[in-house]
Amino acid sequence: MTKYLIKKILGWLLMIFLATNLAYFLAASFLDPRSNYTERRPPLSDEEINNLLEPYNLSPDTPLLERWWTWLTNILTKWDWGQSPVGEMVNEEISYRIWVSAQLLLLATILSIVIGVAVGVYTASRQYKTGDRVWQGISIIAMNTHVVVASIAVVWAALEINDLTGKKIFYVVGSKSLGVEGFFPKLLDSAQHLVLPTISLVIISYASYHMTQRTLLLDNLDADYVRTARAKGLTRQQAIRKHALRTSIIPVATSVAFSVPGIFTGAVMTERIFGWNGMGQYFIQTISKNDINGAVAVAAFGAAMTAVSAVLADLVVVALDPRVRVS
Repeated sequence: MTKYLIKKILGWLLMIFLATNLAYFLAASFLDPRSNYTERRPPLSDEEINNLLEPYNLSPDTPLLERWWTWLTNILTKWDWGQSPVGEMVNEEISYRIWVSAQLLLLATILSIVIGVAVGVYTASRQYKTGDRVWQGISIIAMNTHVVVASIAVVWAALEINDLTGKKIFYVVGSKSLGVEGFFPKLLDSAQHLVLPTISLVIISYASYHMTQRTLLLDNLDADYVRTARAKGLTRQQAIRKHALRTSIIPVATSVAFSVPGIFTGAVMTERIFGWNGMGQYFIQTISKNDINGAVAVAAFGAAMTAVSAVLADLVVVALDPRVRVS
C-alpha cells in the first residue's frame, strides 16, 4: 500500500508540474497585464507601462521563455509565486484566501454530506412512504433553487430574527468583525458571520447527496448479500446499516473526494453575496485584472487539490470496501 501511494503521489506531482507550467504559458499568452494601466490619467506610454511591469516579471518586452524561467526559478528556490500587475504579493493573497474559503466551505460541505447521506438512508429505507415523498419533494425544490435565491431567503429570515429580538444575532456581510478581542468573543463572532452563508450552501448542496445515496442504496437492497443477511435474521434496518450502506456509500465518498477543488474555488456567488474574500472571488479578480501570476497560482492550487482528492478517493475506497486489494 505504501509503495502504491508513493507511486501515485509522484505521478500526481508530475501532473501538477506540467499543468501549472501549461497554465502559465496560456495565461501569459492571453492575459494582458498592461490593461491595468491603460486607463490612467494622465495616460502612460507603452514604454512607461512596460517599465512598471518589469519588476513584476510581467513586461511583454521580455521574451516569454525568459519570463517563464524567472517565474519557475523563483517558485522552486524561494516558493515565490510572483506579484500582480499592481504589486500585490500572490503568496499573501493565496494564504489568506485559502483560510477564508476553508472556513466558509468545509463546514458547509461536511454538513451537506452528513445531512444528504442521512436523508438518503432514511428515504431509501422507507421507499414510497410519506417521509420518502416529502423529502424527495423538498430535495427537488432545493436542487432547482439558485444560490442567489437561497441566500436572499436566508438573509431575509436572519434580518427578521434580528428585528424581533432587537439584537444583532446574525451578520450578513464579512467573515469577521473588527476590534473583537479574546478567544471566545472571536469564536462567537466568527459563528455569527458563518451561519448564514453555511445555511445557504447546505440548502443547495445536500439534495444531490440525498438523491445519489437513495438511488445507490435502493440498488443494493435487492442484492444477493443483503437478501442473505435478511435470511439470517437481520431486520431491514440492520441489513441496511451493516451491509447495504457500506457498499452504496463508496461512490458518494469518491465524488466527495473529487469535489475538494470545487470546495475552495466554486462558491463565487456565495462569497460575493456575503462579502467573503475567498478563493472563488480571488479567481474572478485574477481574470478580470489580467493577473498572470495570480491566475496560475489558482490553477496550481486546483491541480494540487485534484491530486489530494485522487489519493483520498483511493484511501476511502480501500477503507470502505475490504475486498479491494492494491497490487
